[in-house]
Formats: sequence, C-alpha cells, structure tokens
Amino acid sequence: MPQLNPNPWFLIMLASWLTFLLMMQPKLLSLTSTNPPSTKTNPTNKTTSWTWPWT
Repeated sequence: MPQLNPNPWFLIMLASWLTFLLMMQPKLLSLTSTNPPSTKTNPTNKTTSWTWPWT
C-alpha cells in the first residue's frame, strides 16, 4: 500500500517541523503581548448583609 510507505512523507514532515522550530518560533516568541498581566491587586469590596423585613 502506498500510504504505508513513510519514505517521502517523513522527510516532508521533518522539514516542515524544522522550518517551524528554527524560523517561525523565534519570530512568534519575540512578539509582545497586547495586554500584559499586571501585578496590581484588586481592592476587596466590603459587603453589608441584607436586612430582611421578616426577621
């Protein structure tokens, strides 16, 4: 069966992964995030309990 022969397809897959790892990944990792995480803590809101009329 020709689809079980990995001879030409393995080299194509290996070349595409090497292209991704060596060329594309450093370009993608050098991009800065549009919304960087902040270290500011959110203030906690003080909530008051509800006064129920039937208690």
